[in-house]
Amino acid sequence: MRQVSQSLMILGTVDTVDPDNSRFSVRCRNGDLFDVFVGPMTTFDVMRNLDDISTDRVLGDACENASERIRKYVATGWLIAVTGVLQTNGDERRFDGRIVWLLASVKDQFLFEETHWWLTQTERLADQWLDSLFGDRRSYELDDFVRLYRTNLNIVGLPVDDDIQECAVLSRLIYGFSAAFLVTGQLRYRLAAAAGTAFLRDSFRTVSHDGTYCFWAYGRRKTKEGAQLLVASEGDDDKGSIPLYEQIYALAGLTHYYRISLDPNVLEDIARTMRTFNDFFLDQVHPGAPDDPAFTGADGWFSHIDYVTMRPDRNQLEQNNVKKNWNSIGDHIPAYLVNLILMLDPLPQSDNNTMLRDLLNTARDMLRRSTELILDHFTDEDANIPYVNERFFADWRPDHEYSWQQNRAVIGHNFKIAWNLTRVANYCDMIRSQPATGADEKKKWEDLCKRSLAMADRLARDMTTFGIDLVRGGCYDTVERKPTNGQQIEFSWSNTKDFWQQEQAILAYLILYGRRGNELFLDMARHTQAFWNLSFLDRPHKGIFFRVTDNGVPVTDPAYLIRGGHSDASGYHCFELAYLAHIYTRTYVAPQTGTDASMCLYFHPDETSGMRSINVAPDFVQPGQLTIKSVRVDGDPRQIADPYSFQVPLADEDLGRTVAVEFAATRPE
Repeated sequence: MRQVSQSLMILGTVDTVDPDNSRFSVRCRNGDLFDVFVGPMTTFDVMRNLDDISTDRVLGDACENASERIRKYVATGWLIAVTGVLQTNGDERRFDGRIVWLLASVKDQFLFEETHWWLTQTERLADQWLDSLFGDRRSYELDDFVRLYRTNLNIVGLPVDDDIQECAVLSRLIYGFSAAFLVTGQLRYRLAAAAGTAFLRDSFRTVSHDGTYCFWAYGRRKTKEGAQLLVASEGDDDKGSIPLYEQIYALAGLTHYYRISLDPNVLEDIARTMRTFNDFFLDQVHPGAPDDPAFTGADGWFSHIDYVTMRPDRNQLEQNNVKKNWNSIGDHIPAYLVNLILMLDPLPQSDNNTMLRDLLNTARDMLRRSTELILDHFTDEDANIPYVNERFFADWRPDHEYSWQQNRAVIGHNFKIAWNLTRVANYCDMIRSQPATGADEKKKWEDLCKRSLAMADRLARDMTTFGIDLVRGGCYDTVERKPTNGQQIEFSWSNTKDFWQQEQAILAYLILYGRRGNELFLDMARHTQAFWNLSFLDRPHKGIFFRVTDNGVPVTDPAYLIRGGHSDASGYHCFELAYLAHIYTRTYVAPQTGTDASMCLYFHPDETSGMRSINVAPDFVQPGQLTIKSVRVDGDPRQIADPYSFQVPLADEDLGRTVAVEFAATRPE
């Protein structure tokens, strides 16, 4: 290559510093060493959060020469990011750095590991969403959502021409507001979550004639003649059907809201919807129709059923007939099962224990089923292929001809499996530690734990090689499972990076570090968090960019300059990331770095819940990793009988009040 120049971002560790010659070197994760030359137009700064407040405490003078700025800002061993121009001319190569980003003002004290980094991100996201939808309001009612909620907003938060209100996207936004209340205790977020939940249940829910089942409509569109309820999906790959993943995500917001509220009406809808999953989508032999050709008992949930016949083999789009996929199998776990089980196990103290026990048993069975299906079917028979299969025929043969996916891998799904299998492994340990668990049952959960961890560990390591940009940082999007270009990776479209896939990578690395203690996972968690916070934060508009280029520059295609949308930019994954990155950092990273390893969660049990206890565990964690330091109800302290028990007793007068629980992570010996 001769006389070629290109913009380039690099992310790596400072190897050498040579201020007298206005340069320093950076070694990236792939081993490449870049000499970075600094000129008079090179700027130095420290990474900023979504609030765009300066975090630079190095305080270099812009008038100083390049040598002095290097001396102040650059030190060996620091993780650093540089954007500049790489020029290649035959064997000659020169990289001129133009923007140098520090990730901290003090070495090894990464800003994204500070106590308030992710809380600030949560608050700015939630505030902007509420301000965009409702203006300068601080309380919300059902009618506010009916009148003003929009799935689609543009990048500055203004309505677009399409005023559709999609159920699953609304539910995911409710998840975000509930998560924001959980970690901040702010009244505004709880009121928004409650009003959004009321709108979801009022406008999109259909309960069967006998009250047994619950289905959720795709959306609602306003017309001159009134609002039109859209029962069947309008998604490009899902038209005319009831896709299971949309039903699953209708529960995401409901279940997270139930965590903070214990609202019994919400729990009833959750139970009804889970019955729908198992009676209409699950591939099991039906007693009344043992010869039904669609339901053969091969296990797993079908991805779509027809909204007229309610069958999986008569969908409007034939490509969806009797198919199973990652979304219909694995999405149960993060969308609602983890949060539901957290609230039901250990069994709460209530007058309705029979119903709660039955629902817990159903949730446990579905968690185990989902996990075993992933372990049994998703790994490819070809050991040389590092990616999972994601789409299947009814008999579990991989479907490599489906629509856009073909024989392609979505990197974020591989990370999502690694993250959630590790959560399952933690839950296995929680069950095994319970005195009531028998020896045979302990053995089953122990085996599931080992298998889950093995697959999670392997996927995370494989994706580090085959899915992460080891020069710039960040997780790639879609690749060919069998490259035909002679390279290690073949990109199906481009080497762009989507916001939601970064979340999966970050959380997978953080939780695996907490479980395994392997420094590789901590190092990769820091690299992926650095790329996220440098590249995806839309600071002027307090939002998240959907897609960026390989160098972290926002993609300006109008389809990606939105807030919300069917793919849910900014309303779910970014809240989930901020919420769990905060919890995982305080639980797993802070004890190792000697920083503050405490955090608070907030709950507001409904006056009608009838509960005399509330489960407060932040996530599936191994026994002994967290203890409760304090419990306060509207500021009044409560005595803690057992700091390792995550079930907090409730008196009648505690209902309708805010319960604040402070946790502390145990430090290593």
